[in-house]
Amino acid sequence: MKKEVTGKNLKKEAPRSPRIRVGGYAILGRTIDTCRALVAGNIGEYYFDCPLDNMLFRFKGVKGNDFKAQIEQGASDQEIVEWLNRTGQKKTPEEIHRWSYEVDASSLCNNPEKCDFFDVAKKLGLGPVETTTFFRCLPP
Repeated sequence: MKKEVTGKNLKKEAPRSPRIRVGGYAILGRTIDTCRALVAGNIGEYYFDCPLDNMLFRFKGVKGNDFKAQIEQGASDQEIVEWLNRTGQKKTPEEIHRWSYEVDASSLCNNPEKCDFFDVAKKLGLGPVETTTFFRCLPP
């Protein structure tokens, strides 16, 4: 039986930053917030199962729909961490830490297909060298 899912109303407030670690994982707090908001009908202009979420899903080898099913069952943050740790590709705490650090410090400019984004970002005063991927989460 599905529980009523509540969470942040993303029509009124932002999800957690992808920099905030939940269970050691970067991105996870934001992914939980956007998924809960989707299920509750309060996602606003945000997206779940977006390219940012998929960085986490690819790292662990899980699917967005499987993640969403856990949220639909009312899983807490801790229960999501436990599910993620036992699902998909097994990762050591060191691998999780290294991956989280790397995605936190990464820049879109390191990816030739995404570096053109900085033509837009330059208008905001953002430079490709010093601006990391998590400077702001934009919809796909």
